[in-house]
Amino acid sequence: MKQILCFSDEPWSNRLPGRTQQIVSRLRDAQVLYFSPAQSAKDKSFLKKGRQVRPNVTACTLPPVPFPISERYQRLFQMAWNRIARYIREQSAHFSEPLLWATHPHHVHLVDRLEYSALVYDCDRVWDGLPEHWEGSLAGAADVVFAASPLLCDRLSPCSSNIALLPNGINLPLFDPHAARPDPMPGVTAPILGWAGAIREGLDLSPVLWAAQARPDWGFLLLGTVDRRNPFLKQLDKLSNVFLTGPRPAAEVPDWLFRCQVLIDLPRTDLSFDEVVSPRLYEYLATGKPVVSILWPGQVEQFPDVVYGAQDLDEFVTLCAHALEEAPGLAQRRMARAAQAAWPVRVGEVERILTTAGLL
Repeated sequence: MKQILCFSDEPWSNRLPGRTQQIVSRLRDAQVLYFSPAQSAKDKSFLKKGRQVRPNVTACTLPPVPFPISERYQRLFQMAWNRIARYIREQSAHFSEPLLWATHPHHVHLVDRLEYSALVYDCDRVWDGLPEHWEGSLAGAADVVFAASPLLCDRLSPCSSNIALLPNGINLPLFDPHAARPDPMPGVTAPILGWAGAIREGLDLSPVLWAAQARPDWGFLLLGTVDRRNPFLKQLDKLSNVFLTGPRPAAEVPDWLFRCQVLIDLPRTDLSFDEVVSPRLYEYLATGKPVVSILWPGQVEQFPDVVYGAQDLDEFVTLCAHALEEAPGLAQRRMARAAQAAWPVRVGEVERILTTAGLL
C-alpha cells in the first residue's frame, strides 16, 4: 500500500470537500496523512491526535506558525519551516519512503526537510503575491505536475517536462436528475435565475443588479455565504426579486440548482482570469439547466456549445431571455459534459499517470 503525505492549503471538510480532498480520498491502495494549515495563530488543533476521516485518510492540523512572505528574515523563516517539518516527521514516523503531495508553492520549503520517494505538485490556480521561484522550484523538483487548466500547464512548462492537465471535477451522485427533490422556494412563480457559491467582496454582481432591474418579472437566487463588503449588495437588498439565502449544506445545493430555470456564472474582480473551470460550472452542467456566464475581455469560451457567454450586461440579459426559452435537446449534452468530469473519472486518470510513472 502506497503511503502519501498530502499537504493541503485548506482544512478537511465533510461539508464542502475541496479538490485535494476529493482526489486523495479516492486513491486506491493508498494510506494518506492529510496535513492542513492552522486556521489562526491560536489554533491548537495540532495538539490533538489525527482524525481518521476516511478508511484510508487521517487528517492532521499543522502548528500555527507565522510565515514571513519575505525571505529577508532568514532565521525566522527557517525556524518556522523547521518546526513544521519536525511536526510532520513526528506524525509520519510509521511511514517509509512516502510520496509527497504538494498543493501550494510554499510547500517547496518542505522538500529538503523530509525524506520521500517521489513528489507530486497539484496546481489548481495562479498563485499571485508569492515569490515566483517558490513555485518554479517546486514544479522543477516534482516527478509529476498536475495543472487544472491549459494556461497553468503553459505557465509551468518552463519548469517541468512532466505536466499533465487535470481539470476540476464534480461529485456527480449528488446531481441525480431522477431524484425526488423538495421545492426550496414554495410559492415563488417567477422564473428563477440562480448563482451558487460564496458571495465574496470581489464577486462581480453587476450582471445580477442590471438584469434584476431590467426584468422585475424574473427572480434571482444568490445561494451561499455573504460578505457584506460586496459593493453591489446594498442595491440588491432593495430589490424584491433578489433572494439571498445564505449558506446551505452541500447536500441541499442540488435541490436549489434544480429549482432554477437558468444558472448564472459570474466573474471575480479580485482574481486574474486563469481559465480554470470551477467545480460550480460542472455542477451547473450536471443539472442540464441552461447556463449563462459573463466572459472576461478576450476570453475564449470554454463550453460554447452548452454555455451562453455574454460579453456585456445588455447581452447578459438578452442571453438569459434566450436561455429561458431554450428548446429541448441541450440538457443531455450538458449532463454528459458533467459526467466526464466526475471525480472517479478524474482520479482514474491520476492513478493511470502515477502508475505509468512508477509512483504508485
